[in-house]
Amino acid sequence: MPEPVCEINRFSPGQRPDERAIGYQRWRSLLFLHWKVSEEALRPLVPKRLSLDLYQGTAYVSIVLFGMEGVRARWWPELMSFRFLEANVRTYVHHEGQPGIYFMSMDANHRSAVWAARRGWSLPYHYSAIQMNQQDAQTDYRVDRRRSEATNHTRYQVGSSLGPSSLGTLEHFLLERYFLFVEHRDRLCHAQVHHAPYPAHSVELLDLQDSLVTATGLSDISENPPLAHYAPGVDVEIFSLRPVS
Repeated sequence: MPEPVCEINRFSPGQRPDERAIGYQRWRSLLFLHWKVSEEALRPLVPKRLSLDLYQGTAYVSIVLFGMEGVRARWWPELMSFRFLEANVRTYVHHEGQPGIYFMSMDANHRSAVWAARRGWSLPYHYSAIQMNQQDAQTDYRVDRRRSEATNHTRYQVGSSLGPSSLGTLEHFLLERYFLFVEHRDRLCHAQVHHAPYPAHSVELLDLQDSLVTATGLSDISENPPLAHYAPGVDVEIFSLRPVS
């Protein structure tokens, strides 16, 4: 049965909330890989209270590979902040017109960060061995999830600058997401982040071997994604996790 049509506000989520941030992060060298997926395959993997967010009738799932720096609570000293590499698989959802993302899996190479995110926010983190090597304008990114066969090996080269994406475009739909949704302590919750719009670049994908997406339960995925983006980085404010209304 088709989900009910709901008007979605694409602009307001990018505005900074009028409150104090609870934490800070710096996201660096972000690679976004995007696949089209069928609603039928995706729907059982997303909480029932969330609606799938579609672009021109199509559902998407993405992998984001990047570095995290300066990860800390507001009261935590910068000198003691976390620094690690991450890979996450996400899809696009909304709740009563509020668009956001739902993480299907998350991998990081920092045990304390994994423990804190799972315990504090119920985020689906796994501890993984992750390496990112940048040489001769190429980046090689490798993820090996511990106690699992889920892996990712991606090699790419950054292309030309695309600038911030325009409202209404597919790039804006995929990149400019400021709410996450998660089931936490038996309640659907959301949290907002704030950062400047991504300074997007095109990407030449040189090699991709991935089983992180299929490990989420999506089996009908093409070998190479039809779309990819890169962003050098953004500085991020994190706001409180709260139950949705």
